[in-house]
Amino acid sequence: MLLWMQKYAPDAYEAILEGDRQSLEKFSGHGNALAQAYNHMILPLANSRDKNTQIIWGIKDFEFRFGRKPEGLWLPETAVDLETLDLMAQHGIDFAILAPSQASRVRPIDGTEWQDVSGGRIYPAIAYRVSLPSGRVMALFFYDGPIAQALAFEGLLDNGEVFANRLLSAFADDSPRLVHIATDGESYGHHHRGGDMALAHALHHIESNGLAQVTNYGRYLEHHAPTYEVEIFENSSWSCVHGVERWRSDCGCNSGGHSGWNQGWRAPLRAALDWLRDAVNPAFERLAGRFLTDPWAARDDYIDIIVDRSPDRISAFLNRHAIRPLSSEDEITVLKLLELQRHAMLMYTSCGWFFDELSGIETVQVIQYAGRTLQLADQLFSDSFEPGFLERLELARSNIPEHRDGHNIYEKFVRPAMLDMKDVGAHYALSSLFQDIGERSSIYAYSATREDYRSFQVGGSRLVIGRATVTSEITRVSSSLCFGVLHLGDHNIACGTGEYQGAQKYEALAKEISTAFAGADFPKTILLLGKYFGSSTYSLTSLFADERRKVLNIIMGPTLIEAEAAYSSIYEHHAPLIRFMTGSGTPRPQLLSIAADLCLNAKLRKVLQGEGLDPDVVKPLLEEAHLAGANLDATALSLLLAANIERLAEQLLEHPDDLAHLERLNAAAQLLRTLPFEVNLWKTQNICYRILNTCCPDFKEKAHSDDEAAREWVRLSRVLGENFRIRLPSGPV
Repeated sequence: MLLWMQKYAPDAYEAILEGDRQSLEKFSGHGNALAQAYNHMILPLANSRDKNTQIIWGIKDFEFRFGRKPEGLWLPETAVDLETLDLMAQHGIDFAILAPSQASRVRPIDGTEWQDVSGGRIYPAIAYRVSLPSGRVMALFFYDGPIAQALAFEGLLDNGEVFANRLLSAFADDSPRLVHIATDGESYGHHHRGGDMALAHALHHIESNGLAQVTNYGRYLEHHAPTYEVEIFENSSWSCVHGVERWRSDCGCNSGGHSGWNQGWRAPLRAALDWLRDAVNPAFERLAGRFLTDPWAARDDYIDIIVDRSPDRISAFLNRHAIRPLSSEDEITVLKLLELQRHAMLMYTSCGWFFDELSGIETVQVIQYAGRTLQLADQLFSDSFEPGFLERLELARSNIPEHRDGHNIYEKFVRPAMLDMKDVGAHYALSSLFQDIGERSSIYAYSATREDYRSFQVGGSRLVIGRATVTSEITRVSSSLCFGVLHLGDHNIACGTGEYQGAQKYEALAKEISTAFAGADFPKTILLLGKYFGSSTYSLTSLFADERRKVLNIIMGPTLIEAEAAYSSIYEHHAPLIRFMTGSGTPRPQLLSIAADLCLNAKLRKVLQGEGLDPDVVKPLLEEAHLAGANLDATALSLLLAANIERLAEQLLEHPDDLAHLERLNAAAQLLRTLPFEVNLWKTQNICYRILNTCCPDFKEKAHSDDEAAREWVRLSRVLGENFRIRLPSGPV
């Protein structure tokens, strides 16, 4: 997740890192952030080698991002066994967090008599010590189950102060004790809207009123070493009452909603993946041993490349692990081998078993990871593992008759998603018809570098012939491809790609195809694409989904503009009649209803994404839509307006002393009160919070010195805080 956030949500990513830095200062060098097993694998069901790598990867990824060693490590689904805890302790982890139901019995460290605490009866207010098979020990915390349950399922996040009081109610008296809970992160916003703000308010309320001391696990352990020992239920978790059966059997745990379904597919799915892992590992070990001093140590260290695939880090990694200096071809082989191992662990990601159906997106995703493992194995080894895997996967039966079984699901959803270099080249070529993609383009985990590009036009049709070098940013595999793309208008596109086989053959195909196209002989042009590129032909459906939507919007743009203009003309001509019919309750012809919907939504879109965001312009349009009985596209309009207001907030963040920016943002906030739909202001509120808390003290100080501009800024900032419901820093002006 953090790898994704680093690229696509850098502000949130940096805020997380900064939060941990601040917690280190606040809690005597103990940070709030925890490591976790790398790809949410259910560790008790993993073999020892995978457990070890998952823990190492989780720790190293944490160190790379947070710049410190983790004290604690979160176990996916809190699934636990003693071997996992022992490996964690071996790698320097001090503590883990479990559900109260995972504790079996406890006793004083110096005592002999055990007390049964099964059924969630463990006292959650202290840390416990667990003894491990190697002789090591580590600390375990068991969270407060009833409060965590209330937060997740009983609406405790509806009110931050109520939440705070529930936490405080766990203090039975004035004696020191730890009150702590553990819940899914999606509780704070995804499951409970505004849950993040309720959490923030609860902590602020407790701390600002001196009701309790806020701490974290690391600091607590420093001052309160365990005085009790605990034994756990091995192979247990927080989300399956049967232990860890949810991830390997039809135990009855599911997400609900399909009473007639079963999860009998879970066991054969895991068996198929286990077979694949165990089948490819010896082949991996043999081939990797030709290049690496210790293939499994190299796998443990591969996380150093995953977090940063820069050439320098790859070179440093190979220098550490290679038996000898490697050729470029050998380096590619090593990287493929390690990617195979990465996907052989990704295919055990827990959500693949958590839900109800084999063809669900989460389960298909883990099968896709297996598919990538097979694809790499096919490139690296002489043996074919796919038939054996599919034979076993066929035993996993879908609840949906049309999907039948795992083999069929693999053929329908996994095989078509597999990419090779020609597929990436086709994506590059198709995209180039509709946008300037430059000399070098990034295509997910690939890059494409343009070598030659020739464009021809006949009327409304276009032909492109070119060459490009496509490179995997992960394995460094590179391929020189040539391509031809014919666009006959609308969505009618034919594309072919193939290996570049030298200048002579490339020039021959370019000449023959372009000559046919120049004569407007489009059927022959299509035949020639087939002649030169064979079965490697593609259409618009071959584009990756996001790019396909973008291209279709470009293709449909002129048509939509024409249609919108036509319907707008109908609406404007008949607007009085439409209003009369709406007001009198007379059913309107469908044509007039569609015209009103399209025209008024278009007008509102234009205004809401424009510069002014003037309530005096928007309000009459909303009134007109009401009188015409138009159905507003609330989702689209809300997203447009949210993005526009975020843009205004970002402009103010860049120039916080610009009063004009502040006034425009306040005007936009006033507009929100007139809308018949809600707008998600989460990002804007966070930006405004940063502005107000960073700048307010400075402007208040200037305001005390009779700086009129500062006084005006303070006044407008108060309005901004009220508009966006943000608590301003305390202190008089």
